[in-house]
Amino acid sequence: MKKNQTVRKRKKKNGFKKFWRLGLEEFNTQNFDIGPDGELIVREGNYQYNVHDLVKKYGSPTEIVFPTIMENRVRDLIETFNAYIKILGYKGRFYYHYAMKANQTKEFVLPAVAEGANLDVASANELYLVKRMIEQDKFNRKIRVICNGPKTEKYISLIEELKGKGLIVVPIIEDYNELERLKKFKGEVGIRVNLDIKVQAHWDKKFNRYGFTEEELLKIGKVRNLSTLHYHISKQIITIKGFTKPLKRALRLFAGMKEKNPGLMILDIGGGAGIPFEKKKHFYSGKSLIHQIVKTAKKECDKLGIRHPNLIVEWGSYVAAPAQITIYKIITEKDVSVKNHKKWYVVDGSFMNDLLDTWAIHQKWHVVPVNCMNSRKLQPVWFAGSSCDSDDKYTAGGDYIPMPRLEDCDELFVAFFDTGAYQDALASHHCLLSSPAKLIAQNGEIKVARRRETAEDVGRQFGW
Repeated sequence: MKKNQTVRKRKKKNGFKKFWRLGLEEFNTQNFDIGPDGELIVREGNYQYNVHDLVKKYGSPTEIVFPTIMENRVRDLIETFNAYIKILGYKGRFYYHYAMKANQTKEFVLPAVAEGANLDVASANELYLVKRMIEQDKFNRKIRVICNGPKTEKYISLIEELKGKGLIVVPIIEDYNELERLKKFKGEVGIRVNLDIKVQAHWDKKFNRYGFTEEELLKIGKVRNLSTLHYHISKQIITIKGFTKPLKRALRLFAGMKEKNPGLMILDIGGGAGIPFEKKKHFYSGKSLIHQIVKTAKKECDKLGIRHPNLIVEWGSYVAAPAQITIYKIITEKDVSVKNHKKWYVVDGSFMNDLLDTWAIHQKWHVVPVNCMNSRKLQPVWFAGSSCDSDDKYTAGGDYIPMPRLEDCDELFVAFFDTGAYQDALASHHCLLSSPAKLIAQNGEIKVARRRETAEDVGRQFGW
């Protein structure tokens, strides 16, 4: 009898686990599970963290970072590229460059570098952080740093300074002014092409001011110390074809440019690798994407009769987003309208402040309860933030999110997944609301990286 009861409990738990899309590698939730009391569990090897216990101890709103997830994703990315390079007989090498703009905090950058990532910076201030790490002997001087973004004089001076100290720092030329300014740069340089191609992506920009046209690059001809051709198509590219189509076009340009630039050895395909944020429909895996990139590059190079270039990707969200979750407490509920049974669940934080992409680009998130996960009666809800702004909300694009009923829980916390990319740098203080606390969960221990702001902390930022 006891054995049968255990089996039934396991089946019930696995049913809830499947419903909340946990423990699934294709959705990047393989580290997440449900505890015996219906509470969200995060596993780190044989360590585990009960998220409900953490928010009861540290309060909410709270962001929890799991550096091990970041490490695993960087390591898997590099190993998968190298495996397919070997399997398919590709002759070039692979370099992964973590795009620091995705998340510049130490708890993201250092784990990425520890697993073999190089860096991609987008401003003088990001490059200054690299300088700090070099001076503190945190980084091996053999680390490669790609410099994207508009090159102010301050930015170029710092590039030249670090190059003079022996760092491999490669500025990517974006326009004619930078082309002229970097003519005397003594290290290798890259140049960016604005490929005339559109793909299915979350951000499909009609106009792009960065880089040269393909015709301009062929007309420019020889560029001193040119080692890298770089392009970036978009963010959150939806299909694998969105990578292979521009890759073929860039390789044809690469072949044409190499005739006058024999030192051109690297093709940097930029960012854009997507995250299955919604956890509802099939999305390409990292393994299948990498396989097709290497396969396409080899086939196209062989057809063009050129040496296989070294490959670079700058996937920031791909490795950073799954490494953080954001926790809110539901503080009250309200009817969406008197004509239906849908509810607003009001959280103790702000989407406009803490998860700006919710409002700015209508990002859809995977949301699960932190406790009461085994509730059988669920309520269709929308979430509202605590600022006095009607746009401070999350409605899943008009869909409703199933959540436990408040009357069935003493209190209810909810977790938003995949919040590790871009949200920190874009965060604001609308209505002078406090930023969430930030916890680092690593090696079975919890460290407070940022305490929750007080009214005095926030007021001080605005001169009070």
